[in-house]
Amino acid sequence: MSENNPFVGIGGQYATSVQYGGTEPTPAKVALGEPPVAVDVIKDTTTATFAADVIQESRRQPVLVDFWAPWCGPCKQLTPLLEKAVTAAGGKVKLVKMNIDDHPSIAGQLGIQSIPAVIAFKDGQPVDGFMGAIPESQIAEFIRKVGGKTNGAPQVAEALAAAAEARDAGDAQTAADIYDAILEQAPETIEAIAGLGDLLFEAGDAEGAEAMLARAPEARKDAPPLAAVRAKMALAAQASALGNPAEFERRLADNPGDHQARFDLAMIQNANGERMAAADNLLAIVKADRSWNDDGAKTQLLQFFEAWGMTDEATLAARRKLSSLLFS
Repeated sequence: MSENNPFVGIGGQYATSVQYGGTEPTPAKVALGEPPVAVDVIKDTTTATFAADVIQESRRQPVLVDFWAPWCGPCKQLTPLLEKAVTAAGGKVKLVKMNIDDHPSIAGQLGIQSIPAVIAFKDGQPVDGFMGAIPESQIAEFIRKVGGKTNGAPQVAEALAAAAEARDAGDAQTAADIYDAILEQAPETIEAIAGLGDLLFEAGDAEGAEAMLARAPEARKDAPPLAAVRAKMALAAQASALGNPAEFERRLADNPGDHQARFDLAMIQNANGERMAAADNLLAIVKADRSWNDDGAKTQLLQFFEAWGMTDEATLAARRKLSSLLFS
């Protein structure tokens, strides 16, 4: 981690008293012709070429994927604005467009249920996104966030990574201290707002979690990290009303085809942190009867993915299993 990271000192390694320092750094002079104009910053992709066009390419630079369809009116408004903004960014990001009518499987695996939807990929993983047609100014802001270089961005990224490490190690207090420090200096950092909201919810303070999520800028209130926390809270509320899992396990022992019992058990398992068990029960329903409850098991599984996050290990594993069931 960088020695001049202003977040160093909190929680043993970081301090809540954070200052970026004195004067702002002088921007580096850019030679004429920089950044180089990319000749292929906008392209269409298919299911077959998605891995090369998006996953592999995002390891070199950020890639925005525009999921659209010919019949979608808002898509026709958004796509030209995206193309204009990406071109203006001068090669900082690439735009890849995918027609979900011709190529539905990728959108299905990502849990996209409405369009237009734009997902940003970095280092082979989805990292941010938005849904719906948004104004040109917000598109430019999104591209700056994903592909731009702003003062303090590397330090914030390092601090977010440290908070994630603290959470993984079970040190919720240190993670909370880091998120607090980030928000003091960069109050609109969505990942910190979502992280602190999630910690509050896990600590039993649902009201505090709601208040924290409400701090997000209006234009970013549906950002994936925030949506994931809200989905997690909604799923927990549903599960709390279901009662003792032993009752549903007994019903399944008597009748393995009791899809409602399996569905309710999955809800409880998810609330208890048993993600793969919950996913496997919903996948069993999908395999046995896609028509049950209007494909309710698949719909619920996609909600789990949203709550867990697109890069969560359980999400990735369950998505592979779901794709195998749907497209084999």
